[in-house]
Amino acid sequence: MPPYPTGSWMPVALSADLPAGTVMPAQSPAGPIALWRSRSGRVAAFADRCPHRGMRLSHGFVRGETLSCIYHGWSYAQAGNCLRIPAHPALTPPDTIRVATQPVEDGGGIIWIPVGEPAAVPPRFDGVTPLRSMVVEADVAALESAAGTKAGEGLLDCTHDGRTVRLLLAPEGKARTLMHVLVDEDSNPSERIAASRAAEGLRRAAEHVAASGTAR
Repeated sequence: MPPYPTGSWMPVALSADLPAGTVMPAQSPAGPIALWRSRSGRVAAFADRCPHRGMRLSHGFVRGETLSCIYHGWSYAQAGNCLRIPAHPALTPPDTIRVATQPVEDGGGIIWIPVGEPAAVPPRFDGVTPLRSMVVEADVAALESAAGTKAGEGLLDCTHDGRTVRLLLAPEGKARTLMHVLVDEDSNPSERIAASRAAEGLRRAAEHVAASGTAR
């Protein structure tokens, strides 16, 4: 499967993995980003680099409606502008000090980043809910080979170890894929455990395919 085309949306994280008041690293088509959720629940996506010394903002911390760099404490609003420099508390930071931001949408339990200018809203998947995410050290072609079927528009439906699972894929470079496991909304705990184990089995199979170079 080729990378997500321009105008589409890429699923970079699950909403449940980003509680209010937290920040996490993620990969977007433009490179590494810091995803963070303010105390009020709003999600923002920053380039994962503080303009001051280049520290990763995903190592920082959320205070109220701002994200602060862990290095020198520079604080940024969700629009990316710097609000506070602790070493100069009386200074109002100029508007030129800001972090590059990306559009982000949080819906249906999935956090999406657009590829270029989005042509529409992110897709919704009726009747299913996200269960978990896992990183696969293999590309999408290896996953397709292990599953015995092709992905369509980022979705891979397959049967592994006797269990049918639906996977939402997001390539993270040439040899890594972020895989989100989706299950039926009305699935019971045992069915969810089985789906999770099936996805783990597929991950191992795909990584074996990638290591052996047998992807088709």
